[in-house]
Order: sequence, then structure tokens, then C-alpha cells
Amino acid sequence: VTCVLKITNSLDKILMVICGTKLCDEPAIPLTTGDVRLAQAQELWSTARDKPVKLRMETSGLGSEPPMTIHQMFLATVQKYGDYPALRVKKDGMWVSLTYKEYYQHARAAAKSFLKLGLERFHGVGILGFNSPEWFIADVGCILAGGLATGIYTTNSPEACQYVAHNCEANFLVVENNKQLIKILQVRDQLPHLKAIVQYKGELEQKLPNVYTWAEFMKFGANVPDSELDVLIDCQKANECCTLIYTSGTTGNPKGAMLSHDNITWTASATGHMINLKMAEEELVSYLPLSHVAAQVQDMWICMRFAGITNFAEPDALKGSLANTLREVRPTSFLGVPRVWEKMQEAMKAVGAKSSVTKKKIADWAKGIGLQASYNSMNGDSSVPWGFTLANALVFKNVRKALGLDRCRTCFTGAAPITKDTLEYFMSLYTPLFELYGMSESTGPHSISWAEGYRIMSCGKVLTGCKTKLDKPNTDGTGEICFWGRHVFMGYLNMPEKTEEALDTDGWLHSGDLGKHDEDDFLFITGRIKELIITAGGENVPPVPIEDALKEEVSIISNVMLVGDKKKFLSMLLTLKCNVDDNGDPTDELTPLVVEYCRQHGVIVSKVSEIVNKKEPTIYKTIQEGIDRVNAKATSNAQRVQKWTILQRDFSISGGELGPTMKLKRPAVSKMYEEYINKFYGE
Repeated sequence: VTCVLKITNSLDKILMVICGTKLCDEPAIPLTTGDVRLAQAQELWSTARDKPVKLRMETSGLGSEPPMTIHQMFLATVQKYGDYPALRVKKDGMWVSLTYKEYYQHARAAAKSFLKLGLERFHGVGILGFNSPEWFIADVGCILAGGLATGIYTTNSPEACQYVAHNCEANFLVVENNKQLIKILQVRDQLPHLKAIVQYKGELEQKLPNVYTWAEFMKFGANVPDSELDVLIDCQKANECCTLIYTSGTTGNPKGAMLSHDNITWTASATGHMINLKMAEEELVSYLPLSHVAAQVQDMWICMRFAGITNFAEPDALKGSLANTLREVRPTSFLGVPRVWEKMQEAMKAVGAKSSVTKKKIADWAKGIGLQASYNSMNGDSSVPWGFTLANALVFKNVRKALGLDRCRTCFTGAAPITKDTLEYFMSLYTPLFELYGMSESTGPHSISWAEGYRIMSCGKVLTGCKTKLDKPNTDGTGEICFWGRHVFMGYLNMPEKTEEALDTDGWLHSGDLGKHDEDDFLFITGRIKELIITAGGENVPPVPIEDALKEEVSIISNVMLVGDKKKFLSMLLTLKCNVDDNGDPTDELTPLVVEYCRQHGVIVSKVSEIVNKKEPTIYKTIQEGIDRVNAKATSNAQRVQKWTILQRDFSISGGELGPTMKLKRPAVSKMYEEYINKFYGE
């Protein structure tokens, strides 16, 4: 590798390769997938879009694999699996496929159109819309053309879209439909680098200058010679930036995490190897926002690396259609954020509540066996309890088939904490959920659970080829989780101070999360430094364990937020489980499970407001009893909850309380419900 790097650097100097709008003066060197192309770099971090970084290479093992660019990884798959299906989407009720060869040709066509319309080197292409083949093609095409692919959350306001597009100096914005187009048109005059807007679904409602349909856009580059694009591709180095992942901005303006080609290609390869993915055998459903690192790395990059099939869900996936898509596709792996698994759990419990007494008894018997079998498997014991074969035939297989998970080898959960209750529920169905842990700044995964290595409530073991350090550990071994490896990002675009906060002088990424290892090196997250509540008495209280404990004790509670920073005691904001409307927004209607729960306690209600407005004594009493049980397990008086209230409306993305992956936005909630919080403390 060292020899190749020296030769490559010498050739670069001789050829005077310029990777800007000017192309290399000499003809392109034919790119083969085995070439190692790195730019000279002195530092492990960068905040400039065009400044390369040193890679955290290891001397042996997976961490020593030769670096490659996105194009090299894509080309390697195309050369061997070009005729295999890559992308599948439903059009007019029928599944339509693109092979890897067609996907590659479309990406090249998009790249040439970007070049024709004036994409500048290291400038952004913002993509704003639901997951689709066009999303992938625009992203990969942008990278091949030398730009910075930048996902933008569909839930962003026009102002939030403007911030991201301006920050990445976007030359292009690719939007899904008229709804997203309107957002961009409202802020267009505040985007000095913007050259064109492309709408990838439907026809334009009105013809505007430099606004194109997808079909129009894809034709622009038809006359650009392949050699011109090849020269630009050949100029790209594995240690240069190619993608920006913007943090969801839960504590201020989003930060653009710069990911290099090597960050993406190495992480995709290492993750797949760790969980034993097989080439051309994997199939998944893409539905989580691609602007989030977890979805992008799994749906786009791991799938590309292992020649898998990405099936696109319908845009209303999280409003109910995901279940149908799963049953049609029957994926081999599935990633769900905790709220998705909780919704599945609630739906199955609602069905179970309507079953006959006999069916309930069979289900309870089977779930007891399933839980024991899952724990046996987790602990390395291959034996199963007596009756497992019958339980599997009667219950487990049918449940997995009904969920569309009967082919699924790995069910993952990540992006937010999940409760033990939900984990054990799926274990009881002999469908364990494997927790992942990571950040945008670590190109997604840092620790992984999989069939051969998991522990309940643990985030698994460190990604092969990477390292974990627990900084400033306390007496029980809990410290700040720090990352090292080729998955660690380059830095935050144009934010040197924020980058220095995240990366220490030795190059370790500080996560801001607290955690510890068990004797087998499984990682357990115990809290987040910024989320710690420090009471007036100076005691540090991690909120998540207390919040999760109450949700397990009182099944009708949907969301909980613990408050009490700098206060004499702890309090809670609670919401009840309710139905959502067609837009996914919470309504006043209680879910069937909550209605049934109330009926069993002698209360006939159907609305949240009926409970809250009357402060329904029986329901309030059951919640207080649940809090009393949580308080009884508290390790100190400071960790006991003294006051609480039920809010009129559940938390949601549109309401501003939750981020795009359903993660609680604590500062936003504190501000929105400041009046309620002040009442707790007589302020």
C-alpha cells in the first residue's frame, strides 16, 4: 500500500491534477477498483470542504484494508453483479426494478447533468424528499461529479432548509414534489450559490426559470463526453469529503458532519463483515429518512457494497403502509427506530386483546417459551425449552409471517433508547432485536449487536477494526464513550470550534454519551452528559432509566420527560397513547389498548381530554401507583419523582417535541411546556 501511495502521489504531481471546475490536463488514467488514491494530508481532521485528512489506518486486520472511493466500491459491485436487481419501487401498483448496471448508468447520467448545469467541486447538492431511486441516483451522481451529497429532512421548515443549503453552498436542490419545492422557492433569494432546482416526482405546477423536472434534468448531460466525467472521477481521493450529514439540531443549528469516501466505503464493508452479510443475498426496505446517517449507510452504502436489493416503501410508510410493504418484500434484515418496534408491539397487543380465552392462553404459553429460548440463545446455550417446536409452529412462525419478517435474519433497533419491555416482548416471540449504537460523526455504527453477540439492553460490541475508550471513568467504570477508527468523521463544515469540542488532540471522537463495558466487552449506555439532570443538591440524575421504568410500569403512557435541573426535586411531563391522523399527527382519540385499560379499571372514556380535563381519579391513581413503584427502586431520595402532569397532546415530529428519528428534543420540550414546569416549582 505504501508503494502504491508513493507512486500515486508522484503521478498526481506530474499530471497536475486539478479537481475543480477545470479538468485534468492529461488524459484520464483508467480507474481500476484496486487503485489506492489518497491525497497528501497532515491532520486527522478538517473543517474545509476541500481539505483531505489522514486516515486512522491500522497495521493489520480489517482496519488495514486499502481505502477506496465511492466510485470504486460501486464499480466493483457493478462489474461482478451488474445484472442483479439493485433498486425496486412500486409504480402503479407494480414493482419495477433497476439492475446494478442500470443504477450505475443512471448515476453517471445524473453526474453529467450536474456538470453541464455547473456543479462546482466540493459544493453541495441538497436532496429533500422521501426515499426513492431518484434520491439514490441524485446522491451518487453528485458524488461522481465531485460535489457534496447533502440530505435535508422533509420535516424541515423553509428557514431550516435555507440554513443547510446555504451552509453547504448548494449549487442544486433536488426536491420530491410541489410541497417541498414551495419551501425552497420561499428562500431561493437567500441562496447565492443555487443554480437550479430539480423536482423528481410529478410535473411542475408552473414553469419557472432554472426549475426542472427529473426527466428534463437527466437529459441535460447527454452530450457531456464520458471521458470528461471519468477524468473527474479519477481525480477523487478516498480521504476527501463526499457527503454531509447534518445533525438534527436538537440543541441549536444543525452541524454538517463531513464524511470522506473512506468513511463510507470502509464502514459499509466493516459492518457487513461483522454481521456476516453475503454478497447478492440481502434485501431490505428503505423507509427511514435518508438524511439520517443510519438509514443512508444501511439502505444505500451497505446494500451497494454487498450487492443487496433496496425496496422503497410508500411515502406514508410510518402512517401505516409499512406493514403491507414488509409483507410484500419479506426483507432479510430490517432496521427500526424504537418507536416503530413499540407501534408493532402495541398493534399486536391490541389484536391479542380481542382473541378468545383459548388463543390468549396459547399465546401466553408460547411467549413464555420464546422468552426462555431467546435468553438461552443470547447466553450461548443452543438448547430450547420443552414445547418450543410446537410454539414455533403455532405462534412464532405465524407472527413473523404476519409482520413480513419471516425471512429476516437480523432485526435492528437504533437511533434512540429502547425499553427492556419492548426488547423482551420481541424476545418472547423468538424475534430478538439487535441494538446498534453510533453517531452521524462515526458514519453510523460504532458498536453492533448481532445473532452471535448480543446482551439485552446492551449496544453490542465495537465495530471490528475500531476502538472504544471510556474517558474519566468513575468508580463503577462508567465514563464518556470515545471512538477511534476509520469511521470517525473528518470534522464539521466551517465549524473549527465545534470540531475541536468533538475531536480531542489525539484524534478520539468524544460522543457525549456515558457508558460502561461488562466482563465480555459488551457496551452499555447509561446516559448522556448533556441530558444529565443536576439537582439543586448537586446529584447527577440520568433521566432515561427513570422515564423507561415508568413506561414499563404504566402501559398507557406514550412519552415521558423528566425535569428538575437545578431544582430541589424531580418532576415529569407525561403523554397518553393516542391514535394519529393521516398526516401522522396525534389526535385526541385514545388507542384501543388505552380504552380497554381504562375499561378494566372501571372508567369508560375514548379521548385524552376526557381524562385530563376531569383529572380522572382512577387513572391518575394508577399512574401515581406506577410512579410509587419506580420511586421504590430509586437509589437515592434525589432520584424520586415528586410531581407530574399529563399533557393534552402527545409528542410528535410536527409538534416539534421529537426529532426525525423520534428522539426526544429536550430543550425544545422544556421551552414549549415551560409554564407547566414552572408550576411544579411554584415559579
